Amino acid sequence: MRFGRFGVRFILLLSMTLLAACTTPSQVDESFGSMRKVVEKLGSLREPPAMQLAEGFALDGRLKPVFFDALPWKGTPTKVFAWIGLPKGASQEKPVPGIVLVHGGGGTAFKEWVQEWNARGFAAISIAVEGQTDIKPVGDPDPEIHWQRHANGGPARKAIYGDSSSKLEDQWMYHAVADAILANSLLRSLPEVDAANVGIMGVSWGGVITSTVIGIDRRFAFAIPTYGCGGLHMAANQYGQALSQNETYKNVWDPNIRLKKATMPVLWFSWPGDDHFPMDCVEASRAKVSGISVGALVPEMQHGHEPAWERPESYAFAKSIVKNGKPWCVPVSTEIKEQHLIAFFETTQPLDLAMLFSSSDTGLTSERKWIQTTAALTHVGNKWVATALIPLGSTAFFLNVGSGNLVMSSRYLEH
Repeated sequence: MRFGRFGVRFILLLSMTLLAACTTPSQVDESFGSMRKVVEKLGSLREPPAMQLAEGFALDGRLKPVFFDALPWKGTPTKVFAWIGLPKGASQEKPVPGIVLVHGGGGTAFKEWVQEWNARGFAAISIAVEGQTDIKPVGDPDPEIHWQRHANGGPARKAIYGDSSSKLEDQWMYHAVADAILANSLLRSLPEVDAANVGIMGVSWGGVITSTVIGIDRRFAFAIPTYGCGGLHMAANQYGQALSQNETYKNVWDPNIRLKKATMPVLWFSWPGDDHFPMDCVEASRAKVSGISVGALVPEMQHGHEPAWERPESYAFAKSIVKNGKPWCVPVSTEIKEQHLIAFFETTQPLDLAMLFSSSDTGLTSERKWIQTTAALTHVGNKWVATALIPLGSTAFFLNVGSGNLVMSSRYLEH
């Protein structure tokens, strides 16, 4: 049988159409659905992993360097390096609250972070989620390698979800999430720790891990994603560029997919000038949490591990949860009325400052010019009310209230 030029073209087009039809949208959705189920099964890692004292690392007071068993990577067993510490007075008779600490890019299992939480009465475990220790490399190392790896380390992070085409169980985020859940199971198994009051805090990439984990492991009593959040394929920066076409991220790993399952109180801890995690993305994640979800956007906080653990907001939040079951300050509503931004706050301690942050710019929130204006602050019944006139032409705004050196924020809004 012979075909003319148009007949050949028709057959080619028909073949391409049939080939494309072999993978239907429903099949793609089913594939991603199966992958999500595999990720969610990580929440069943509730048995405490085996733990061993890390040889070659000196004890530091009440802090212990340890390895604990983690999931296999490419068929090979792995371990996680961590520092774990208990505060003075912790005992089986007087168990203390606890927290899992997850570092960001370039970080590791910081024992200083554990010490900060121990000083405030919390047991803490700080984990290294890229198969590394806390020892600096010797010689002239690769500038991308900040810490020495150990013999049983799992995968290292590859760019921004750069391993999304790999087998799911071999992807870095899969192991990072599993490591955080295993650390939770380990810490809460200690007789000196109150298992009902164990939280999690992560900085930058650790904040992304934290906001992912809390939709999977709902045993956490509270969570503090610092800088990191979900919805990053929509970010107007390097994350958006890297993830806008990454279907695995959008359909499997985006924390926003499962944040509605997070019922514990959550503090979204950041600052207006963060280049990595824009305030609109942070607000979108904050809005998806089913439990109490509050934010602290601290002016001039800067991005890093030390700024996160040097500020008092994370400690005040955690202490209020374990003591009262809710944050020390909760923005119960934010509204616009007659060109005024009005926010109502319920708080257990008096407020002494209110500031409006507004911008008339667009684009990445960290690159906008933010104007600070003193807001009116009144005490009405059991609530505090912050009110400020929104400058004409404003495209985005939020209110901050303060109590001493603590900051709490209203919702971040955009016109």
